Order: sequence, then structure tokens, then C-alpha cells
Amino acid sequence: MVSRRAGGAVAGTLLLAGGAVLVTTLMSDDGPPTVPDEYRPVIEAAAGTCRQLSVPLLAAQIDAESGWDTDADSGHAQGISQFAPVTWKEWGRDGNGDGKADVWDPQDAIPSQARYMCHLYDMVREVPGDPTELALAAYNAGPSAVRRAGGIPDIRETRGYVDRIINDLLPGYRESEAERASATPATPSAPSPRPGAASSTAPGTASPAATPSATPAAGAEGTDTTGGEVPGSTG
Repeated sequence: MVSRRAGGAVAGTLLLAGGAVLVTTLMSDDGPPTVPDEYRPVIEAAAGTCRQLSVPLLAAQIDAESGWDTDADSGHAQGISQFAPVTWKEWGRDGNGDGKADVWDPQDAIPSQARYMCHLYDMVREVPGDPTELALAAYNAGPSAVRRAGGIPDIRETRGYVDRIINDLLPGYRESEAERASATPATPSAPSPRPGAASSTAPGTASPAATPSATPAAGAEGTDTTGGEVPGSTG
């Protein structure tokens, strides 16, 4: 199948089109690229998978991988997050609870992308260099390639992939997320009672207690930190 992927990389594989990496972005003439509304809830949830992730980082990576094309197929990797089949077999998860882990479903692929990225941060934590750049390089070329190279491998596509995300896409998504946050009105807090104001609680009655949360906080899922070679999902 002809790839409809725009500027992505297939982790564990290398894909060049006519000697150059294809590129695209959702940037308009009027401003920086933005997270599509239909993917915002799943990306915001996925960004909480580990402390290293953020909405702008995941958005920039998806943009580089597939240009937000859910049908992207490079011949080596598939879907919006461009997972290679072998990587999806290990890291793909049912993110929307429909009983199926589907690489073509963004509700499954994006949480799986986040989970895999968190694993890659752990895999390259002892390699010198910027942790995010190293994790992205591992997503593109595989964690063993990063460890063998002692940094970002000297692979044209891998270096271009990391550079595009870090220097071209990530600043724009950070800008649009900052603009969105500043445009969101703050929730007004309840006014404090005036000093000396009479309490509305009847004499002799206890103040009502705060209602406890009905749902206990869920524990964080453990991260697989196996040291074996895990082919990446972009290339």
C-alpha cells in the first residue's frame, strides 16, 4: 500500500521517500499547529501516563508520524501512531474498552504510544544526552540502536525525525496549548465570608462534612522495563 503517512518515521525501520523525509503539519497561516478536537481527550489522558510526557510532545510526535492520518500505512507501520506490527503485538492495548486492541483506532493507539514512550524513557535513562531526544530516537530506530550508539544513532532519518519534532513541531504545539490555556476562563472560587458574619449553621448543629469521593484513586500501572531489543514503531 502506498503510504499516506506525512513525515513520519517507522520505529525499527527506515523509510525515505525519494531520498527525503515527507513532512506535513496542521499549522495554518494564522497560527501554530493545534491538537484536533476529536483527539484532545485521549491525548490529555495519555499525557498523564508518566511525568516525562505532555500534550504538546505527544501531539508533535503524532504529527511527525502520520500527520494525524488514522489510515496511514507505510508498508512497515500502521495507524496514527505508526506502530510496526511486532511492536504493536507487545505494546498495543485496548484503550477504549471495546475488547479489541486496534492499531487503526486512535483511542487504542495513542495510549499505547504513550505507554511505549514511557518505557523508552526508562530504556535510555543511562545514555548521555537529552532524555526526550533519546526516547524519540528509540521510538524511531529502536532502543538498542540508541544504547549501542551512546546517543542518537547516526542515521539520517532518525536524526531528522528527532530534529523535526524538537525544533519544528514541539514549539508550535507548546504555543497553541499555552494560548488555549490562557483563553480558558478560570473557575471562580466561592467568596470568603466577611469577618464577623454570622454562621448560617443553626446553633448546636455540626457543620455538614465534605462529601467523600465515590471513586477511589486508581493506582498507576507498572512500566515494563525489560532490557531486550524492542523494535520501534516508527521508521
